[in-house]
Amino acid sequence: MSRIPAVLAAVVVGLSLTTAAPATAEGAHHPFPTEFPLPDGFRPEGIAIGTAPTAYFGSLADGDLYRVDLRTGRGEVFSQGPGTSSVGLKIDHRGRLFVAGGGAGDARVVDSRNGAILKSYKFPGTGAFVNDVVVADDGAYFSDSSKAVLYKIAFGRHGELPDAATAIPLTGDFVLTPGFNGNGVARTPDGKALLLVQSSTGQLHRVVDGVTKVVDLGGEKLTAGDGLLLRGRTLYVAQNALNTVAVFTLDRAGTSGKLVSKITDPRFDVPTTVAAYGDRLYLPNARFGTTPTPTTPYKAVAVPNR
Repeated sequence: MSRIPAVLAAVVVGLSLTTAAPATAEGAHHPFPTEFPLPDGFRPEGIAIGTAPTAYFGSLADGDLYRVDLRTGRGEVFSQGPGTSSVGLKIDHRGRLFVAGGGAGDARVVDSRNGAILKSYKFPGTGAFVNDVVVADDGAYFSDSSKAVLYKIAFGRHGELPDAATAIPLTGDFVLTPGFNGNGVARTPDGKALLLVQSSTGQLHRVVDGVTKVVDLGGEKLTAGDGLLLRGRTLYVAQNALNTVAVFTLDRAGTSGKLVSKITDPRFDVPTTVAAYGDRLYLPNARFGTTPTPTTPYKAVAVPNR
């Protein structure tokens, strides 16, 4: 996930319901729309989809959370933001949305049914950019694009949320460089480690207890690497400014991967993150190359899961 346009350059280098756009010819056989509008001025970045055909988006503008029925493309703001950004987000099997707070250096957990804030966390220190999040068995892990650290919200025995989060310093191969650093985060196929893309270097790191090692991708660089999605042993990497999703097959431990394909689409306009439902990938267009205004239009698009 990336920040505002100035940062993107460094790296690559109450609303009413909306109505879905008609399905394209490519998706005419599928009942779900292949693209749908998001609120004007929303500035989407993160997306989360659980087991139900519902997508959740966060706003960089004010942190609002927007919920869309994938069957119709209709949506609504269901949780008002704190006035600061909502960046990456993930949903767990309990229906809890974990939301990264960007430059505010915080995170919150939101009930996906009614939008209520279940818990808020302020991470230690200053100068953080809390970017993405992944939910594991033992807790939720958040990346920081300005520091060599992950933050962990450790779950109780029955999934209880703690009162405070902990910081996990990153050591090993991960070294801070100028620009945007730790970004998208996911689990390895065997669930025993985390994967973290470093946008400034194009490297993918495997992380165990804070110790990092570069994943062997056969010489491939994840330039403009942003949100990650793992399905089985397939890793999808949104390369935002390249308007591309790189698809890799990983070994079970996540120590190496092979490029399978690169997905592009003429509708992509800086897609920052990726989620999946059925045989489709869904991506919000962050449009970082367009100056944001309260009336700037935004949309999310769906492409075949190939």
